[in-house]
Amino acid sequence: MSDPHLSILVVDDAKFSSAMIGRALSQAGYQDVRFASSAAEAIRLLEQRPASVLLADWLMPEMDGLELTGRVRQLDEMADHYTYIMLLTGKEGDNVLGEAFDRGVDDFVSKAAMNEQLVPRVFAADRLCNTLQRLLQENRLLRQNIASLEQRNLVDSLTGLGNSRYLRQKLLDSLRQIESRGGALCYLLIGLHEAAALQRKYGSGFYDELLHGVARRLQQLVRPLDILVRLDDTHFALVTLLDDLQECSPSSFKRLHEGLNLKAFKTSEGFISLKAGISLVGLDSKALPLDPHSLLEQAQALLPQAYASGRVAAMRLPAP
Repeated sequence: MSDPHLSILVVDDAKFSSAMIGRALSQAGYQDVRFASSAAEAIRLLEQRPASVLLADWLMPEMDGLELTGRVRQLDEMADHYTYIMLLTGKEGDNVLGEAFDRGVDDFVSKAAMNEQLVPRVFAADRLCNTLQRLLQENRLLRQNIASLEQRNLVDSLTGLGNSRYLRQKLLDSLRQIESRGGALCYLLIGLHEAAALQRKYGSGFYDELLHGVARRLQQLVRPLDILVRLDDTHFALVTLLDDLQECSPSSFKRLHEGLNLKAFKTSEGFISLKAGISLVGLDSKALPLDPHSLLEQAQALLPQAYASGRVAAMRLPAP
């Protein structure tokens, strides 16, 4: 059964031809039929409201059916829409039609047999349009669902640790905790120096394997309640809460630093040693209020010093 509300745009510079097509479509039950006397007018109408089916004469002055097809496909891309394009033609030959299909045309109606071909081919386009539009709608919903899941996701899929979004949430919670209950917060940024060179040398599969190893090593070295995350391909981070700011010192994390730097990682490429740098920023309630972004920036700024010295680079945030 045809859809009487199927949106059809007829483009033909010959008024008699347009009238004949319009009458045939109307008799077939189609109610939403618009007309344009030129390709330029058709584009203006499509910009106002897309059409499901475009019936256009191949040979038109100023812009022919193939050029119009290219313009319509550009509009479709911007509107996340698909227009079924059917050209009215007196041309024959596989080469001519093959070029048109390559340019994005969906079907043809021979002018010599328009009375017999037009309505059946529009019926076929009608069925295909329903399927195409449903698939486009499902694809839009799928993209929206994926985007929503990504916005809510707090886990790094590679290592199973928290991700950067999880870190920001936990930092806010931890800052509120030391504000209300006292104690101190230590934020450690762990950078894998020159790790990008290893990735280039051995490939992404090896590097994923190495990151898994680093994540497992870190989990063994930190306390169960510490917050451990992977930020990106070369950085991990740790948030730990302590009773006193004096405990937030390089000596408290010497085991962590040595565990990454002095013990090689077993991989499919053999044992690989890393040069890991650790920057440490400590604070207590006296440093509040504090924007978590400022805390992250302070740690990032300290990291080159950690690489250069081969030690944990540390600082304590003063009262504002």
